[in-house]
Amino acid sequence: MRKIVFYPNEILRVKTRDIKSIDEMLQADVDELRWALQKEKDHAAGLAAVQVGLDRRFFGLVTGQKRNLQIFINPRVIKTFGQKLHPIMTFDDGKQEDFLEGCLSFPGLFGTVNRYLRIEAEWEEIKGKKLETRNKKLEGIEAIAYQHELDHLNGILFIDHIKEEGGELYMWEGDKKKRVDLNLVVEKEK
Repeated sequence: MRKIVFYPNEILRVKTRDIKSIDEMLQADVDELRWALQKEKDHAAGLAAVQVGLDRRFFGLVTGQKRNLQIFINPRVIKTFGQKLHPIMTFDDGKQEDFLEGCLSFPGLFGTVNRYLRIEAEWEEIKGKKLETRNKKLEGIEAIAYQHELDHLNGILFIDHIKEEGGELYMWEGDKKKRVDLNLVVEKEK
C-alpha cells in the first residue's frame, strides 16, 4: 500500500490530466487512495491522488456528519458564491478564532488561506463501467476541503496561497500554536 508523500516531493507539483476511461488500474488506484484516507480519516478532510504518489486526477473527501468517504474524479469548480475570504470559526461561547487549514503532505503545519465558503462543484463517479457526471453545491468545510484537494491536482499547495496572500503559517506545540517562517519551509523545494 502507498504512503502519503511529503513536501517537497516533486509529484506534489504535477498538474494532472483528466481521466478518460475506467480500467482496472483506475479502480486499483482509487482503492489505494480510499485505504490511505480511511487510515487518516480522523485527522484529514481529504486526500488527493498525487499525495499518495499517483499522477491521476481524483481525490477523496470525508463528508457529512457520518464522515462518509467519497471519491471525486475529474473535479472542477463551476461556480463560486461571494468573495474569497479567510474563514473564521465561531464557538458556542461566541469566541472566534482563525480557521487553520492543514495538509497531510505538511505534517504539523497549519495556515490561514482564503477560500470560497460556498461553491458549485462538478465531478465524475464510477458507475459500473462508465463515468457519470455529478454536481452539488458545497458549503463550509466541505467547500474548503474540495478546493484544497482540487488545488493538489493542479500542482498548487496551501503554502502557495499563504505566500501569495501574506497569510500566517503555524505549528502546534502542545496546546499552543507557534508561528513558522514560511520562507524556511519553501526553501526546502529549491
